[in-house]
Amino acid sequence: MSTANGLGTTDSTPASEVRIVGPTFEERAALGRAARKRVPRSIHGAWSPPVGQMGPIAVLEEQAATRVPELVPIRHGRMLVSPFTFFRGAAAIMAADLAGTPDSGITVQLCGDAHLSNFGVFGTPEREMIFDINDFDETLPGPWEWDVKRMAASFEICGRHRGFSAAKCRDIAAASVYGYRERMRKSAGMPTLQAWYDRLDADTILDWIRARKRDKLAGTKEVQRTDQNFAKARTRDSMRAFSKLVGEVDGELRIKADPPLIVPIEDLLPPGRDRDDNEGAMRALLQSYQETLLHHHHPLEEYRYVHMARKVVGVGSVGTRAWIILMLGRDDKDPLILQAKEAQASVLARHLRPSAHDNHGQRVVVGQRMMQAASDIFLGWQRVPDLDGNVRDYYIRQLHDWKGSINVETLRVPGATLYARVCGQTLARAHARSGDRVAIASYLGKSDTFDRAVAQFSTAYADQNERDYLAFTQAVSSGRLEAMTGL
Repeated sequence: MSTANGLGTTDSTPASEVRIVGPTFEERAALGRAARKRVPRSIHGAWSPPVGQMGPIAVLEEQAATRVPELVPIRHGRMLVSPFTFFRGAAAIMAADLAGTPDSGITVQLCGDAHLSNFGVFGTPEREMIFDINDFDETLPGPWEWDVKRMAASFEICGRHRGFSAAKCRDIAAASVYGYRERMRKSAGMPTLQAWYDRLDADTILDWIRARKRDKLAGTKEVQRTDQNFAKARTRDSMRAFSKLVGEVDGELRIKADPPLIVPIEDLLPPGRDRDDNEGAMRALLQSYQETLLHHHHPLEEYRYVHMARKVVGVGSVGTRAWIILMLGRDDKDPLILQAKEAQASVLARHLRPSAHDNHGQRVVVGQRMMQAASDIFLGWQRVPDLDGNVRDYYIRQLHDWKGSINVETLRVPGATLYARVCGQTLARAHARSGDRVAIASYLGKSDTFDRAVAQFSTAYADQNERDYLAFTQAVSSGRLEAMTGL
């Protein structure tokens, strides 16, 4: 007779067969095969605009309503540069479009905005440089296909921006999906912890580029350019940010004003609130923020608050509230510059289940820690009353920590093809940590059916993006949307 032992098994179960949770490897693989029959891989190539969805201009107007009014025209101005920059700011538009597309029913932690400019290099706590996803503002659990399709579409749109042929654009988009599929299949065959700790070092990318010179997949210029970019990234730290952003005002260190892109806190304080009140509030905020960090004894304890300023960042993020915070340790040669970014509801939230986290800053941080191979030791979150009295959620991290990203304007076909594969591999690693890598790999299979389907989708969606961009330019021309260019 078998009796329960409190471990979810019975006393008659052999110790070697005890499983804590979850199905077997074979059951997970069968799940992927079943999904393939239910949702054929080729169906992902189809695209048609959803009926009854909010139009692209209405989406942008809705987003503008929750942002800093005087910064919204800067956002629109940056999106106005080209269809590619428009796409960077159109995560909410694409989220609504993806909500009507087929998916396998397998859920992962989504980046939510996996376009090619949201990948790059940064320093780990062990002071090694790795390549990974670096933007998680929209992270939320959802269908893994959504991230793959946004990534692939970004390469198609980038290829058009660079003037590549239609065939090359499609090949590059397909290369990103190939990288995803092949890496997911490798992850599925790895031991559990090996798959969890899997990451891509920057030096490995350089080795790949050098090895592919013989195959003409990347030339000498790509090697030199990538090497220079990585070397430059290593200089992007708090000391460099300090030298660029901080100066002396009346004998005190202050973040230098550069309105409207950088505005010191004292120029934004409401009437009746002075500097001493603000510094006291900042000390309380930082102490509370420290409780969300992973380590109980943290280097943050050795720093003191000095100054802060509002800073405009990115393209899609422009208009959300973002602050840079100057801290000092032992002396003026020991600076730390933190960035506090407002975390609003994910653009995916309207189309998926609500976040398990009430605080959107926590949502971003938890998603980032799950998806990244290594995360900033200063990554945390906070909910605070803002200058206008409204309570808002923020996540906090270092402003610069060996960060570097691709320069789209210098990409050529060989380099773009390799970069697409690298981004696809990186996205697969992130999804493998949070989703069922075995089921996804089983769904993808060995053939390039899914690669070709998503490349076909990317071509069609790039056409849609151009139509949306045209509508956007017309809205600006008519005065419906205000845009400020050159910033």
